[in-house]
Amino acid sequence: MDRRTFLAALGGLGLIGCAQDGEPAPTQAVSATPEPFDLSALEAREGGRLGFAAKDMGTGRMLAWRGEERFVYCSTFKMYLAAATLLRVQAGLERLDRMIPITRADMVNHAPVTEPAIGSSLSVEALMKGTVEVSDNPAANLLLQAMGGIEPMQAFYRDLGDPTTRADRFEPEMNRLDGEKDTVLPLQSVVNIQSLLIDADTPLSADHKALLLKWMTDTPTGMARIKAGVPAGWTVAHKTGTGGYGPTNDIGVLYPPSGAPVIVAAYYHAACDDPKNEGVIAEATRLALAELGRA
Repeated sequence: MDRRTFLAALGGLGLIGCAQDGEPAPTQAVSATPEPFDLSALEAREGGRLGFAAKDMGTGRMLAWRGEERFVYCSTFKMYLAAATLLRVQAGLERLDRMIPITRADMVNHAPVTEPAIGSSLSVEALMKGTVEVSDNPAANLLLQAMGGIEPMQAFYRDLGDPTTRADRFEPEMNRLDGEKDTVLPLQSVVNIQSLLIDADTPLSADHKALLLKWMTDTPTGMARIKAGVPAGWTVAHKTGTGGYGPTNDIGVLYPPSGAPVIVAAYYHAACDDPKNEGVIAEATRLALAELGRA
């Protein structure tokens, strides 16, 4: 086991420290210096506040607009929850085939996978698949409980080298705006995605990385977000997040038919929930790819 996997294992056991509720988050997020990427016209036209970051893994160029401002991440965190769970599997702290009982008491809003399973059990792998592909909220809560709660999830980010992302609440409370609780910096999210899914020294095993990317590629959610902003022939592995009152998010890796991928993290906080919010993310993605010469 390498050092990063070992640290993640300790986090899964709750044996390393993490930021407590109300503790000020560190301000230093990433070391890379992004290029200015002005999305003020898009914001002015559509309203709301847009946080966006993109990195071209071929050239190393990174773009950002409000890249170091905080945004509530909503269900985009479920990609990281699955990664944290897979690290626990690698460390021998969890098993993909372990069955977890599903009860009526577990149910919260949006349970397309877990609600039909009430009274029976689902495997850890099925819960991860459900929370990444269709954003099942009880599945996410059950996975958080399996790792020991919120503190190990917070420790996962710190072990990854992320000093700023906050993990504070379970679903669906985490979607509610409350100061810095359950927030992320767009630039930091890009760095985290690179660490997990792109870098050669990712703490994820090859098989587990492939499994996570498959779920992110197979998801039917967010067709009008990042996916709508890429050229024909590209493949998008992503995770959406929606607050139901305005926040509309999408993060992932964009794979062209040939050449290096592009990482994108988009967090759009509009004044209200509206289908057109998804188009803001699509347009920001199109503009970023054009700026990077990848359109």
